[in-house]
Amino acid sequence: MFGKRQNPDVIPLDVHRARPVVKPIRDLGGDESSQALLHAAMLGAEETYRADIVEMIALETLERRDDILGDNDPQTLSRKELADLVGAAVCPDLVPGGLTPREKRDIVTEIMNRLIQTRPLLLDAPEQATLVERTKALVQPILMDRIDVSEAGSMPRQQLAQEVSEIVTEILTEHKIQLNMLEQREIVTMLLNDMLGFGPLEVLLSDEAVTDIMVNGFDQVYVERGGKLVLSDVVFRDNRHVMQIASRIVSGVGRRVDESSPLCDARLPDGSRVNIIIPPLAIDGPTISIRKFSKKKITLDVMQRQGNISPEMATVLKIAARSRLNILVSGGTGSGKTTLLNALSRMIDGSERIVTIEDAAELQLQQPHVVRLETRPPNLEGDGEITQRELVKNALRMRPDRIILGEIRAGEALDMLQAMNTGHDGSLGTIHANRPREALTRLENMVAMSGVKLPNEAVRAQIAGAVDLIVQISRMRDGKRRITHVTEVVGMEGEVVTTQDLFTFQFEGEDKDGNLFGSFKSTGLRPAFSDRAKYFGLDKALMEAMG
Repeated sequence: MFGKRQNPDVIPLDVHRARPVVKPIRDLGGDESSQALLHAAMLGAEETYRADIVEMIALETLERRDDILGDNDPQTLSRKELADLVGAAVCPDLVPGGLTPREKRDIVTEIMNRLIQTRPLLLDAPEQATLVERTKALVQPILMDRIDVSEAGSMPRQQLAQEVSEIVTEILTEHKIQLNMLEQREIVTMLLNDMLGFGPLEVLLSDEAVTDIMVNGFDQVYVERGGKLVLSDVVFRDNRHVMQIASRIVSGVGRRVDESSPLCDARLPDGSRVNIIIPPLAIDGPTISIRKFSKKKITLDVMQRQGNISPEMATVLKIAARSRLNILVSGGTGSGKTTLLNALSRMIDGSERIVTIEDAAELQLQQPHVVRLETRPPNLEGDGEITQRELVKNALRMRPDRIILGEIRAGEALDMLQAMNTGHDGSLGTIHANRPREALTRLENMVAMSGVKLPNEAVRAQIAGAVDLIVQISRMRDGKRRITHVTEVVGMEGEVVTTQDLFTFQFEGEDKDGNLFGSFKSTGLRPAFSDRAKYFGLDKALMEAMG
């Protein structure tokens, strides 16, 4: 037992204590004494709880869902009525020797959980959820008093789970609290999440359907599912609990969040982007915004299947990336700019040296030769800050074939344009803008933020010479992301940067389910980068895609 504190004042009650599960004799090591072997054999003959049998029979019984329910809807039945139907359907003769009352009870509970479409470990019924939460609140301080927290933090999660489970069983026995296996397992999971993970956020982080998590104080957590914001049932104990989780997130990347530094950008171990703002700037309590990084790899082909882009647009973008065009991805907040940037980066040859520059590293490049750089905020004394502009300057000395800037937002725009104009073809970046023309205007304004005084004509000429393609992506009101413009920067006419649209999305209507529909249209114009595509042997494919 790890660092378990001895408390002489606590006398455990052994009245309903669970029987130990002892390994079979064949599993015991050869160096154990014959007395241990004999003792194990005697205990092995006693009745033990068979969790694998419980799960197996629950799954087999669920296959007869229609026979169990008949014409009944599990959502409208009372829990007693549903329990009676399920209990009658569970066949104890499926295993030799039948089922113990506890095993049958847990099988019925598991089947009911799945039938009413709840999480397997925690029922959605308010009274059940309240019981688990109340029990956790009772168990947690006692548990923390009985363990060595510093030693527990260094243990593997699986080993710690076993140790915590034993202590939780002791505490429940001492307080005469009766919970089934599923409820006990849920309490242990919640405790482990608080000790090692990100507390109540763990269940949302593991949900693949959730793309954004927004914590607005301890009692209000919104999530984005399918492009729509919905209020979740996840809550924290209090604002102090939220601060504990926030501090754990930022400490993982060597940053801090406190009253002297109440703003922080960070990332989770999987690359998900995190922004944290706390009081006194956040009036209603600590606020955490998480942009989850999808475990599903998004490529241009996947975006095509999802309807984010047409096959012809996907082909042109693949050719543009292969032809080493400088591409700017433009869009609003949450429109999918980084996802599209990741998809475009897959077209980069594996032999090239790539340097990425970000505020919080979230790009996931698949090439073997990638150098990832990340900005650094100032320390407590206000010194030591490293900005994106400094990293861009340094990247130019690192012999990069391509530079990828996670987001262009300030004076680094000038250095990025200079890099694009001085042999670093095929560089990529993102920018916040609603239309391609606005992206060029914002880029010009950000060059002015560098502090270098240049004539407007010189800045525009540099933009026209550096940027080859602007890809505009938008999240529409049905929650779906679509590429609305593929716009080519052609050159200059007088003092104006000239562009031409290669593809546009034309909205046509809305169906009865609220989904928008439209069509991706090719303008049929000959791309100005046709000669570049010809150099790479892709000119025929390009003209076929343009129609």
